[in-house]
Amino acid sequence: MSEKPVLYYFNARGKMETIRWLLTVAEVDFDEVFLTSRDQYLKLLENGDLLFQQVPMVEIDGMKLVQTRAILNYIAEKYNLHGKDLKDRAMIDMYSEGVMDLNEMIMMLIMSPDPKAKLEEIEKKAKERYLPVFEKALTGPVYLVGGKLSCADVYLLECTLMLEEKFAGILKDFGNLKSFQGRMLQIPAVNRFLLPGSKRKPPPDHKLLALAKEVFNMKF
Repeated sequence: MSEKPVLYYFNARGKMETIRWLLTVAEVDFDEVFLTSRDQYLKLLENGDLLFQQVPMVEIDGMKLVQTRAILNYIAEKYNLHGKDLKDRAMIDMYSEGVMDLNEMIMMLIMSPDPKAKLEEIEKKAKERYLPVFEKALTGPVYLVGGKLSCADVYLLECTLMLEEKFAGILKDFGNLKSFQGRMLQIPAVNRFLLPGSKRKPPPDHKLLALAKEVFNMKF
């Protein structure tokens, strides 16, 4: 039996949360090492573990992978969540990139000097640019691509849940998306991940920003 993947990041959502989601849906248990000090980060650098001096990092199959999309693509390929052929993968990647764009806006909200204006921008773009695309794609199909669960579906579920944390009722005019979300929530692994005590992390707060500033010796 292979060793469990080990995730190196803060005890927070950030870019690692999507990786946690994907491993969860693939039903892969994992361990986590949380960054809590600059010395810990410097030790990883000294060991040559962080290729571009950045986290997330995931130890898996004897490798130390960095760069979020590279990690996600490896997991998706390994666990058959990246489509059956080249055309499917192209569509999955296209939808995934769109979701990631929206996710990134939500993730960066904590750093905004004007959160109210940023929230309004995110809501407007979500309703006008992103959600209509997925609403149309899910007119009929159970999943986004090829009639089969893929990483793009996992990313979309995570994104809709984060949007609803910020904007209650944002999916009320997107019936197909709401139905899709309901189907995804019935997956046992997803259901367990949403229960108290799981490895899912809460939304970021200013304590996290202060810790990141200390660990990376950065100014925001």
